[in-house]
Amino acid sequence: MIKLGSKVHDLGKALMTPISVIAAAGIFLGLAAALQNPAVTGEAFTQMKTLQLVIGFIRQVSGALFANLPLFFAVATAMGLANAEKATAAFSAVIGFVGLHVGVNYSLLAQGITPDTITVAKLTAKGMTQSDAMIYAAEFTNTLGIFTYNMSVLGGVLVGLITMWLHNRFYTIVLPTAIAFFGGRRFVPIVTVLVLPIVGVLMSLIWPTIAMGIQWIGELIGRTGEIGTFIYATSERLLIPTGLHHIINETVRFTPIGGVTTVDNQSIVGALNIFNAALANPGMIPDAVTQQATRFLAQGKIPVMMFGLPAAALAMYHCARPEHKGRVKALMLAGGLASFTTGITEPLEFCFIFVSPVLYILHAVLTGLSFVLMQMLHVMIGNVQGGAIDFLIFGVLGGSRTHWWYPLILGIIYAPVYYFSFRWVILRMQIKTPGREDENDAEERAKPAQGTGEKTKNIIIGLGGEGNITAVDCCFTRLRVKVKDMAQVQDGTLMKTGAAGVKRITDTDVHVIYGPQVEQVANLVKAELSGIA
Repeated sequence: MIKLGSKVHDLGKALMTPISVIAAAGIFLGLAAALQNPAVTGEAFTQMKTLQLVIGFIRQVSGALFANLPLFFAVATAMGLANAEKATAAFSAVIGFVGLHVGVNYSLLAQGITPDTITVAKLTAKGMTQSDAMIYAAEFTNTLGIFTYNMSVLGGVLVGLITMWLHNRFYTIVLPTAIAFFGGRRFVPIVTVLVLPIVGVLMSLIWPTIAMGIQWIGELIGRTGEIGTFIYATSERLLIPTGLHHIINETVRFTPIGGVTTVDNQSIVGALNIFNAALANPGMIPDAVTQQATRFLAQGKIPVMMFGLPAAALAMYHCARPEHKGRVKALMLAGGLASFTTGITEPLEFCFIFVSPVLYILHAVLTGLSFVLMQMLHVMIGNVQGGAIDFLIFGVLGGSRTHWWYPLILGIIYAPVYYFSFRWVILRMQIKTPGREDENDAEERAKPAQGTGEKTKNIIIGLGGEGNITAVDCCFTRLRVKVKDMAQVQDGTLMKTGAAGVKRITDTDVHVIYGPQVEQVANLVKAELSGIA
């Protein structure tokens, strides 16, 4: 059970690799869409052919990235979960991805299912209703030029998981002398190309049932309307401490649970895919469809990330003891700016998650309510972060059709709600937020800042020493470490290095929250461990 839990968290970390690229590509796509919108830039600007060619090129590149997301997830999953020789795992995942869809394609053709037989016209001629025909046709797509089931990101993750298992099982295999050349890591792509096409054939037989189940969940969320949105958004916030929020996010962003539509006879699956397709193909997706997709995206986060959490940071600063306000001010200012501009919230959230479940549940409920209100007001702002960058690019620059002023109005309301509710709970319940800790802890944290080398060594000491560390990695804000003995991890030592929180995920996995600078921290720790080795 412990090993399974560890793998689930590793999967959540692996899924973040393509998400970072997607977030950046989404910003470029949003900017390009705004610059090609006459309502934003004026008719004269849109008539500048050379400039518009460049902008169109940016849209094409961004669109191509989104079109190949399943492949990226396959590579990221296999690479992220491989024990060693990660480059071989990534290469094998590409081979496995092609092999899976070739297997599906071969099975479909054997069943007499071809691109010609699943057109809406052919299906309606056989007696299907127009809506049923469109839903059925949406089950198929062309992936890397291969006619196959539209398994979207789920297909990519499946390929990555199978490839990872094959890789970890066979990358050290020793073959007889006559064929020894094909042993070890060279054997992994060979066994992958043998196994994945067979998996593809089997998937072609069971995928319709899986697709029906996913469709049922999507329809349930659609039928529950605002209730479904509230459950999603509140659950996503509550899962932040576990790191599993990435999985629920990717489910609505890239599977039919987040919506399905059609553009140029191609099925678009998932909330984020629909939103980006709307940007890349102006006027081809009705606003009502896009709004149903964006209810899962950035619009519900904007009032919280830009206004609510910075106001909570101000409340925590005001509640700090006078002698500690200088230290707390720097911490709250950094966390508030990160939340406001980029939507990265963990440096602030981990200031109160573990010391006050009441505050965190309040925060999760207010986030869920924000998502619901944005849906009810027909806001149409997408992407994944929810900070000022998303608000300006996908809201303000998107024009009046996005109803960008509603998140702004709610944010102005949320700022005092967060400030006074946080301040009241902190003072009433004597919550030990930063600057209100026990005197000994406060004195330790108030010590002069450590140099880079000293800080790195103390992080390693806090993790139990080099002998206790088996792997170091990071995501957007967390240092993710695998250790041999969790009892040797020293929370106090780690907190003195500038960490906003320490979370034990399993008996061997610990997350240390450092905020946006975590990648630099991870690189320094890895370099120090290499020097020790």
